[in-house]
Amino acid sequence: MATYNELRVKGKNKKEVNSALDNAENIWKKVEKEFLVEKAMRTFAAEAVTVPTKIPGYPFISSGKPEVANFIAFILDIRKSTDHLLTAISSAKASQLERVLYETTAINTAGALVIGNYNGGLTEYLGDGFLALFKVEDEKSPSEVYDAHNAAQDCINSALDVVNEIISERYSLPKLAIGIGLAYSKAIVTIVGIENNLHPKAIGECVYRASKLSGGYNEINVDLKLKNLWPTSKDGKIRFNLYRKFYDVDGYLLEKKD
Repeated sequence: MATYNELRVKGKNKKEVNSALDNAENIWKKVEKEFLVEKAMRTFAAEAVTVPTKIPGYPFISSGKPEVANFIAFILDIRKSTDHLLTAISSAKASQLERVLYETTAINTAGALVIGNYNGGLTEYLGDGFLALFKVEDEKSPSEVYDAHNAAQDCINSALDVVNEIISERYSLPKLAIGIGLAYSKAIVTIVGIENNLHPKAIGECVYRASKLSGGYNEINVDLKLKNLWPTSKDGKIRFNLYRKFYDVDGYLLEKKD
């Protein structure tokens, strides 16, 4: 049987231990949130994925960290490419699928060089053309408007001339016609896809509208938002010559003044 002193010591020990544990619990309550946040951050860091991009202003983008910015979307489309796929040309050295392969390779290569010369980013190769983006840093002084326009002019003039000359010489193919659509809006820069198959992407109205406006033949069409963004001057060298609809998108034909 325990003596009085033993009981007193045990009681004191219990009291001290319980008091110490009470204090420890209070300490934990104060720091628990910080530890949980740190753990969550470590877990997120382990799960987060960062991928390189060609989107202007975003050399890398991380999953779970979307960004929003203003962009001019630039879409180049090879006109009647489906007809090229289905039509054989007896005099040509390449036809149908082989022809389309050579045509898209040539125009995409030439276009990529042009876009790079004007600080744009070619972000996606499409079945019959490509999507490029120009990030607008300041709506009050949008120099990127000129970059996008000059790139479009170079694609339709010098780049297309080079491509047509080469495919004629090498494959006896007829001249290509292209359409370019330019449109402006905010876009979300994010990562789409599933594990091991992730892609950086800019998602915005400008991409949709530019795709519709690329339906012309060797011409540039712009949407209303880009038209309104365009800097004005008395000695301006371009004009918005013609209003028309491309499907459900309002567009304006962009031309150089005589």
